[in-house]
Amino acid sequence: MIDADCIFCKIVAGDIPSTKVLETERVFAFRDLHPKAPTHVLVIPKDHYANTAELADADPALAGEVLNAAAQVAAAEGVAHDGWRLLANTGANGGQEVFHVHFHVFGGKRLGPMLSA
Repeated sequence: MIDADCIFCKIVAGDIPSTKVLETERVFAFRDLHPKAPTHVLVIPKDHYANTAELADADPALAGEVLNAAAQVAAAEGVAHDGWRLLANTGANGGQEVFHVHFHVFGGKRLGPMLSA
């Protein structure tokens, strides 16, 4: 299922250009336009799910595929050995800005604390 108004659905469809890092039958990973670390890749299911809870409830197997793809991205980007962060913001209070579930893969430097004081 695709949401015609969703920016990530448009990226998956090829209507908006992106720098692809990994693609499987059901998952797409691409570089963030405004990286917060030397490695900053977004990993998304190709089908539209609003957030992590919706994805986990609707298709737990796909949720696992997305996590596996994130690990593959970390390995391909050369950050798996030294450590990397996987972040999913869920809902407005969780900091989610695009309401198509997505996971950020950060790495390539020592990352700071998860939350500021």
